[in-house]
Amino acid sequence: MNIFTTCKKFASSHSILNLLTVNNLTVSTEHQSGSINILDNLNFNLERGKSLGVVGESGCGKSMMALAIMGLLPDNMTASGEVLFGSNLLSLPEKELCQIRGNKISMVFQEPMSALNPVLPIGFQVAESLRLHKNLSRHQAQQQASKVLDRVGLPSQKYSHSLYPHQLSGGQRQRVVIAIAMACSPELIIADEPTTALDVTIQAQILALIAELVFEENMSLILITHDLGVVAENTDEMLVMYAGRIVERGPTKNVFKNLAHPYTRGLFASIPDSEKVNSEQGLQSEYSQTNRLSTIPGRVPEFWERSKGCSFADRCPRVQPQCSSQVPEEIQLGTAHSTACFFHY
Repeated sequence: MNIFTTCKKFASSHSILNLLTVNNLTVSTEHQSGSINILDNLNFNLERGKSLGVVGESGCGKSMMALAIMGLLPDNMTASGEVLFGSNLLSLPEKELCQIRGNKISMVFQEPMSALNPVLPIGFQVAESLRLHKNLSRHQAQQQASKVLDRVGLPSQKYSHSLYPHQLSGGQRQRVVIAIAMACSPELIIADEPTTALDVTIQAQILALIAELVFEENMSLILITHDLGVVAENTDEMLVMYAGRIVERGPTKNVFKNLAHPYTRGLFASIPDSEKVNSEQGLQSEYSQTNRLSTIPGRVPEFWERSKGCSFADRCPRVQPQCSSQVPEEIQLGTAHSTACFFHY
């Protein structure tokens, strides 16, 4: 049984109050043509103890959404709407956000070498958040950091905590990043493409480690990825993002059972061996070609290139004139399953 399935059953017996609520989250920046939205009116909830997958190609706005939640947007971007985590994070001063980041909400970044400080030992970097947020002494923080590093598979007997990031492999560095994120036992973990820079066998280990730690601490998880297979195996709910908007959402099992948006189906068809899966589910892929790996034609538009209508219109096999002039609203397809498409399946 997948550990997230176990986690889901465990969470169902506890409070189902939302831990995180995002209302009309919009991120904009100034361009030569005026103010342009990078994220456009995102809305979703995350319950305590649940896992949410966010999937889409590079450039769809997944990481930007995470940075907006964390209050880490670049200076040339502004966020509006609400990110409710006890209070509205978008309205908090930086001093109060610093008390939440790393303590109540933590993030696992996709590239550990850039996430870690190259001139500080790994033990110091894990202990630092404990000293800042838990008011531990240097000795207490080091002891606790040692336990956390041991928990993520880096025991001091084999991996001295005086080692520097460049002395570790990619998988070991990612374990240090996870240890930093988990050190203060946050309520919410945001994992942004946590296995992108790792080989396949290490990817599975890192995902299993995150799942185990989230389950043991009864944390909530937002898992950002471009891999639908990872979402299918590791999340309770999922969002499909394209060009700064949510185009499909719902319980993960429901979405995979009824792939409604043409973009979601294109991503699914791009999975290796997807023709076999499509055949089993009775799906037809407009993207696939015999004996070739399926691809979605075209590319994700830059934020200043997006059309006034559906941003996927230029790549969509079902496009109609209406799609280029009107933005589709979300349509309910079933229990908690919806899509933003005029001509969904």
